[in-house]
Amino acid sequence: MIEITPLLESENKSPLYIQLSNYIKEEISSGRIKPGEKLPSKRKLAEHLGLSINTIQTAYEQLIAEGFVESILRKGLYIKVLEDELTHKLFEAEKRPLTRCEKSVNVEIDFNSGKVDVENFPYSLWKKTTVQSLYEDQGELFNMGNPQGELQLREEIAKYTYMSRGVKCTPEQIVIGAGTQVLMTLLSILIGDNMVYALENPGFHRTRKVLQDLGRATTSIPLDTDGINIEQLKHSGANVVYVTPSHQFPVGIIMPIKRRLELLEWAESIHGYVIEDDYDGEYRYEGKPIPSLQGLDILGKVVYLGTFSKSLIPSIRISYMVLPPILIERYKENLLLYKQTVSRLHQDTLYRFMKEGYWQSHLNKMRTLYRKKHSFFMQTIKKHLHNQVRVIGENSGLHLILQVNNNWTEKELIDTALQEGVKVYPLSVYYENGSNVNSSVLLGFGGLSEKQIDIGIQLLKKAWQID
Repeated sequence: MIEITPLLESENKSPLYIQLSNYIKEEISSGRIKPGEKLPSKRKLAEHLGLSINTIQTAYEQLIAEGFVESILRKGLYIKVLEDELTHKLFEAEKRPLTRCEKSVNVEIDFNSGKVDVENFPYSLWKKTTVQSLYEDQGELFNMGNPQGELQLREEIAKYTYMSRGVKCTPEQIVIGAGTQVLMTLLSILIGDNMVYALENPGFHRTRKVLQDLGRATTSIPLDTDGINIEQLKHSGANVVYVTPSHQFPVGIIMPIKRRLELLEWAESIHGYVIEDDYDGEYRYEGKPIPSLQGLDILGKVVYLGTFSKSLIPSIRISYMVLPPILIERYKENLLLYKQTVSRLHQDTLYRFMKEGYWQSHLNKMRTLYRKKHSFFMQTIKKHLHNQVRVIGENSGLHLILQVNNNWTEKELIDTALQEGVKVYPLSVYYENGSNVNSSVLLGFGGLSEKQIDIGIQLLKKAWQID
């Protein structure tokens, strides 16, 4: 196996993964790394260089994308054979100075709210349960399964949601799907096309997009200090409302019990429904997790949406909805022709992962880890940005909003941050019609280390000219 020991410079403007991939390309070009040689595993190289596995993986992905390296199934990554003249031209081109636009593409710190901490994912346990799924069922999982999802997984979800979130349901009320957008598509068919959907403003833009693409009537309701404005909802003409009560997305409001009861009363009075999206209800940093709105519902007016994207890994694409009795009956009558969208193998693996207690252990570990990261994030913001920013929605979840006191536009904040190698995200996309939100951006911290958080905030201080 080849030896890779580059000299990486933290002062270098280029991200570490770019420095590493450039080093390997130079070694290939010079002939010191030969075609056909195998690259070290991500874990071994990360330990050797003292870097994160994410950095190594991103560097390797860059090399694969550029055609210097190929991945061979079950064997690893190998150096590809390149024509000498072509290789020379590539490296000569890379020696020219980068334009300002090209420099801005190199993102060193990405405050993406959709990322989670993958370095602490229990790879060995997940592999163990995956192997069990493959061999213990002797191929049964290769056939088509129940449209609602695997019964054993639904049983585990029913137990978990009751114990942790107070959700009251049977496994027969649960439908599994590949993400919230897939489930919202099915749900809108169940509820009917003659309904008007009220959406939080600002709110989750992907749900709004699904409903609008399906031709459903939507109306946006502003927030007040307790969440969606109940008085405006009552006068909106809506008969379905989509809310994120445990951690309003993106503002972070935690809906109090009074407003939850008001929502239930509203749904009863108009014979409507409340769709409760509990996208990251596991992570609360002050007090205990808030019980679900569904657990308060005794009339069957609440649809509960949950996901494993934040608490496990986003790419697994396992989400679920808990339907009230009337809607599960409609589902069985009308939607069983829609095939299940999540791999049976992944469903069975997750079932075993939960049954063996690995899920709860992992969740407890991640709660502790994210609480620590959150505390460090807040301390770092206070240390470097002082009173020049206002933090919004900091009591739970894996993201927050920074309101910067420099009167810059959202675009100016994002563009200047990008010039320093830091990616932050717009708040305006969560408002109807993309309303301009001056001096505010959204930052996620789940996928970053404490070191990356510290570097990122210091770079933002420089970018935003904060004293």
